Amino acid sequence: MLGTDHSIVGRRPEFAMREAKFHIGAVVKHRIYPFRGVVFDVDPEFNNTEEWWESIPEEVRPRKDQPFYHLLAENDETTYIAYVSEQNLLHDETGQPCRHPQIGDLFEGPEDGRYTPKHVQQN
Repeated sequence: MLGTDHSIVGRRPEFAMREAKFHIGAVVKHRIYPFRGVVFDVDPEFNNTEEWWESIPEEVRPRKDQPFYHLLAENDETTYIAYVSEQNLLHDETGQPCRHPQIGDLFEGPEDGRYTPKHVQQN
């Protein structure tokens, strides 16, 4: 869900008032793998299946106790949705717009290296 409150309130006391490093609309890149994307949602800690978790090679498997980001992602060949831990993301400094086809549905921009969420209408 897109929202205007970018703080993360965790499910456990140690996460209370913790703020995510990257906000909705931020353009980020993976620190190891060659892809980048736009953040469209944030989980305060790992919130995916155990099967997904175990599919990550153990030597590069991130901790579960950190924010995880949903990205409209892209690499040189394709666009897709990615789920990435905070420890594996960096700000993308290229200034290049992202080409994911769903960006226009959710965001305006980019402006100054980030995208602005469109207003979501309530039904």
